[in-house]
This record gives sequence, structure tokens and C-alpha cells, in this order.
Amino acid sequence: MRRIVAGESAVPRRRRAIEAALAIGLVLLIVAGAVVASNLSRNPEAEAADTGPAAELRLGYFGNVTHAPALVGVRKGFLAEALGSTTLSTETFNAGPAAIEALNAGAIDAAYLGPNPAINSYATSRGESVRVIAGAAAGGAQLVVEPGISSAADLRGKTLATPQLGGTQDVALRAWLTKQGFKTNVDGSGDVAINPTDNAQTLKLFQDGKLDGAWLPEPWASRLVLQAGARVLVDEKDLWDGTGTGKPGQFPTTVLIVNQQFAAAHPETVQVLLAGHAEAVAWLNAAPEAEKAQVINAALEEDAGAALPRNVLDRALANITFTLDPLAGSYPRLLRDGVEAGTTKEADINGLFDLRALNQVSGAGAPSGADPISAAGLGQD
Repeated sequence: MRRIVAGESAVPRRRRAIEAALAIGLVLLIVAGAVVASNLSRNPEAEAADTGPAAELRLGYFGNVTHAPALVGVRKGFLAEALGSTTLSTETFNAGPAAIEALNAGAIDAAYLGPNPAINSYATSRGESVRVIAGAAAGGAQLVVEPGISSAADLRGKTLATPQLGGTQDVALRAWLTKQGFKTNVDGSGDVAINPTDNAQTLKLFQDGKLDGAWLPEPWASRLVLQAGARVLVDEKDLWDGTGTGKPGQFPTTVLIVNQQFAAAHPETVQVLLAGHAEAVAWLNAAPEAEKAQVINAALEEDAGAALPRNVLDRALANITFTLDPLAGSYPRLLRDGVEAGTTKEADINGLFDLRALNQVSGAGAPSGADPISAAGLGQD
């Protein structure tokens, strides 16, 4: 685990990314959520005590361009500086279910991840595990395939990849295939085989002709297109008409979540974490393109092992919107998609969001500020 203390260099030392077991990721996620719910039910006072600033905040994120607020927040020191005397420790993950497993097991306190793992954790713990406290990135996911595939009908009998079973792109692919009339199963069988695969391995397998395509976040979609000759069959932004959010073409890709017990014990730490996060998002939206690319690439080299070619990074960034809005109005659809995909159980997700601290640090809702960022009736804003 990487530790960054305010006043020290914000440049992280390279650490080995945690690898989750792909085939059993969803099962572990469900078990972990149940354990959290059981523990909290035995200790109802656990959420009541505010013990002041935390000595340490352990943060998880991915080495993906869709996690640029985390990459930039760590690299440029925005998060460590905001946290002050609280030590920032970081871990990198390949996909959301693995990060949720670590969070539910108490290995990390907060994480950047996709919305569907957050929904799964909240559902399996009956609302006791996590809260979504901010958005980070919208867009930046595509189904890319080998050039001979020109329509959905061509996918029958093919093999596709996603980053991890139950992850946001995995659910999106399964839901889309269902709408095309295909049956998929979590064991990889069905009309179209879906193999959850580490992103780097997906690129190699596609280049070797062992995969027909993949539904991937950036920069991996761009890497398959520009480095392996894939073509875009589905750009996920085209599947979102703005229902529930009022923002056509936008869908949540990365959000910031926090363990509920940690948030209850250290609300001040959560608020300053959000301040650093808001600074990182603002920087991403204002920085010159060359500087933005340099900082993100330096962070990717530290966290993912290699920088990206500039054309790949530019294509990836063009597909992403960095935003504090978690697009809460999209979550009923995301839940429904997860249920139809067989990776999520029916659940009440009212209470999933707590955006009060976010609206305070961002100035939204102030007399001269913008409207508060909305929880869409699914929590507090």
C-alpha cells in the first residue's frame, strides 16, 4: 500500500496492482456485502460516533483514464494537501468488484469505481455498506470488435471480454446483448460467450485472435482500436437519451464512494477528501491539453506500468467528461440492467447517495452558486 503524507512529495512510488480472482469476483462481492450487513446489525452504534479526522485514509482506484481525477489528485498532490495531517494511502485495482471486496473487508476506506459494483454492495448489504459521495467521470466506454463484425447479429457464437464479472462494463454488455435477443450466462455460456478478463490481457488476446471483441472503459477501448485494429460496434453514449438525468449521451463511468462506518466516524475527513477531489476535477477541465496528457501519462506509468501513446490518450480523453455529478437519475436503469444481466438482485437503492458534503465543498446550492447536485430522490443532497 502506497502512503502519501501532506508535505511529502505527491509523486507515488510504483506499486504492484492488486489482481482479483476473475471467475469468483461476483461471489466474493456478495459474501463480503453480507458480512458487512451482519456486522453492522450487531453493532448499531458503529455509525454514531464522530471521532474527528482520521489518522489515515486508504483510497482505491484504477489505472484507467476514466479514473483521471484519482490519478491527477494523487500525482499533483490535491488529495494529500486537502487531507492535511491525515495520511493518504492508495491501492490500485483492475475492476470495481475487486475494489468493493477490499472496501467491505476493511482494507480500504474509499474508492473510485463504476456504479454497478456500488449498487451491488449497497444491495447485498441491505444499505449498510457504502455511500456514493461524488461523481468523477461520465462516458468513455465502448464495445469494440474485430473488423469482420458489422452488426449485432454477427456476434452469435462469438467470444467477448469485459474487465470483471459484475463490473459496470460487464453489466452494460450483458444488458445490451439481451436487448439484441441474445442469452448470456455468468458462467460464460449462452449465445455469446463473455469472459471477464484483465484489461491488459484482453488487448493481448484480441491481438492474438483469441477474442472477437470487448466492452471496455478508456483507455482500453482506444488501445484496441488504435493498436490492434478493432472497430467500434457500440459507443455506449448512444444508448443514453438523458432520461432521469437530463443529459443525453452522458452515463456514469466512475464515482467516488466511501465506507459508511468510516464516513460516520470521520465526516471531516470525507469532506476534505471531497475538496481535493473537486480540485482535481476542476484542474482536468481547465488544464491545457499537453499538460493534462503529461500528468495523466506520468500517473499511468506509476500505477499501470506504462504510459500511453499520445494518440491513444487523446482519443480516450475525447470520450470522457470529468464531472462531480454522479448522474444519480441513471441508477434505476443501471439497477434494472444488473438484474436483467443476472449480476444483481432486485433491491431498494433509496439512500445510496449522500451528496451533502459534495454540495458544500463545490459551492452548489449557495446563494450565488449553481443548483445542488441532485441525488434524484435516492439519498441526500
